[in-house]
Amino acid sequence: MKKEGEIRISSGCAISGIFCKDGRRITGEAIKKSIAVMHSRSNGLGGGFAGYGIYPQYKDYYALHIFYDSQKDREEAERFLEKRFDIINLSKIPVRQNSKISEAPLIWRYFITPLPHLIQDSQLDEDEYTSRAMIRINDTISGAYVVSCGKDMGVFKAVGYPEDVADFYRIEEYEGYSWTAHGRYPTNTPGWWAGSHPFSLLDLSVVHNGEISSYDANRRAVEMYGYSCNLLTDTEVITYILDYLTRKQGLTLKECSEVIASPFWSTIATKNEDERKRLSYLRKMFSSFLITGPFSILVGFHGGMMALNDRLKLRSLVAAEKGNTTYFSSEEAAIRVVEPNVERIWAPRGGEAVIVTLSKEVG
Repeated sequence: MKKEGEIRISSGCAISGIFCKDGRRITGEAIKKSIAVMHSRSNGLGGGFAGYGIYPQYKDYYALHIFYDSQKDREEAERFLEKRFDIINLSKIPVRQNSKISEAPLIWRYFITPLPHLIQDSQLDEDEYTSRAMIRINDTISGAYVVSCGKDMGVFKAVGYPEDVADFYRIEEYEGYSWTAHGRYPTNTPGWWAGSHPFSLLDLSVVHNGEISSYDANRRAVEMYGYSCNLLTDTEVITYILDYLTRKQGLTLKECSEVIASPFWSTIATKNEDERKRLSYLRKMFSSFLITGPFSILVGFHGGMMALNDRLKLRSLVAAEKGNTTYFSSEEAAIRVVEPNVERIWAPRGGEAVIVTLSKEVG
């Protein structure tokens, strides 16, 4: 008989999200409670959270969360950072020792800003300069893993059940207007700290339930544009595709959804002429970024969240609303445990993005 954590169930994994459209900050306790309801969809090989609006005192600086295998790796990464950035603050990320979370790496947090003269010399904007530097750390320092690098946001992940990961990172002590969570049930990839969800680059973060059968094609395509997929999990490529399409190609998130979960040609043929031309352009122009296979994803970004299923809706995804708060989850129970009296609840259709954004700027 296989032990707990060794069984693979292809429909496993759990995702959950809470978004406050009015910018109200809530503690991480609610998202922990939501994801914990779906304990049986995980197997202890990965859990994690992304919070937005959690660093208001440093909101103008890039917040790096980095895992290190050793002190030597940390020293090498910090030498790299000091040559390229002004480090405003650095510290270990506070954790609560937990017998269910073991073999933890060194976990450090940095608030940084690019050195102005290097930005000028590089002729890059701050986001491109920073993203290239983070990818280079992951590529060239074997024991260093940048797990998030956005402004006023952070990713907290580990090998373990998500509720135990939440306790380990003291997630209840953070307050944010947007939270996503993931409970992992890996099928074809290893369970390790940096390979847990969410995956993140700059302010984008992705949690994913499913399996990308087009991973190799998607990876080869995105790596032509300077990205490197080295975290051994197919979900990583979704983050890079979305970053490329939004930040470098200027697509909206709705247009991105029509690329990665593009309508079938037979569906496109039923649209009016303008819509048919638009959808045909997106599918032909960005054909290498069509993601095939079953998936449901939550995408966090500064000021918003997007939920999306694959075209055939082969993975579960539920959405709900109550006042200024929107909820997403793999199961209705994970929403009801946080807000039992929702005003509206529905299952988004396959390939149809649900996008929520702030009604006002967070101060």
